[in-house]
Amino acid sequence: MTQPQDAASQARPEARPGPLPGPLVGVDWLARRLGAPGLVLFDASVGAHRAAARRIPGARPFDLDGPLSDHSAPAPHTMPGAPEFTEAMRALGVEDTDTVVVYDGAGVYSSARAWWMLRAMGFDRAAVLDGGLPAWTAAGLPVSDTGPSYEGPRGSFTARPRAGLLVDGATVARALADPAAAVLDARTRERFAGTAPEPRPGLRGGHMPGAVNLPFAELQDPSGLMRPAGELRAAFRALTGDRERLYLSCGSGVTACVLALGADLAGYEEIAVYDGSWSEWGMPGTPARPSEFPVTTGP
Repeated sequence: MTQPQDAASQARPEARPGPLPGPLVGVDWLARRLGAPGLVLFDASVGAHRAAARRIPGARPFDLDGPLSDHSAPAPHTMPGAPEFTEAMRALGVEDTDTVVVYDGAGVYSSARAWWMLRAMGFDRAAVLDGGLPAWTAAGLPVSDTGPSYEGPRGSFTARPRAGLLVDGATVARALADPAAAVLDARTRERFAGTAPEPRPGLRGGHMPGAVNLPFAELQDPSGLMRPAGELRAAFRALTGDRERLYLSCGSGVTACVLALGADLAGYEEIAVYDGSWSEWGMPGTPARPSEFPVTTGP
């Protein structure tokens, strides 16, 4: 079903969206509030999904391949600094008092990265749309045939960074030696084992010694929705036991945030995402300066 971009505004709710039920909202929750004052909807799709001219009406672009990554950093999708993040959010019209919902075209993939970035910058009134655009369209809800855009007034958003939610390689190296912490890798089992090539040329294959593998897709049911909290908790506990401090990694810091979302839903409170992830850890170094980060292969 297709609907012009301004059709949602023709039936715009008068009431503000109210409190979020948690870090995850369903399509029914969003459909009842779409267009409400104080509700900002972001499309955080990446890759081919970013290029697709299709969106939920009114969605604004949260462009992880553009201004919402630090392109001066050696690893892709690196978190921008607080001033740059503040400017990007203000340019997209976000107010400090707004409620934000983020989705992506793949389901629950890059939207979790946007949600975690907002949380790391001190903004808690944000949630991920469960199932993303596929769940929205499966429910027969309207879509617009244009990509995400925003041309409205600037907002008042101010980043207030929180320490410890995004960490560097040195912190992860210490966590690997900490018996109270667990490091989980969200990549596929083949990439974790080093039997499949990395999509970014030049990276070493394998994983961090001591890390465990939890492919992010295993936190979702066959329809692409996040699994119930009890199932999520069981998935984490099967790998981490009674360790409550979690450090999460992936290829470039994107799907690690799906693990962060799952861990949050499962009740974990000490969660950190390795911002550089394998794009940093897997760098080979040079003969004159070998990488300080060890790599092992196998399951």
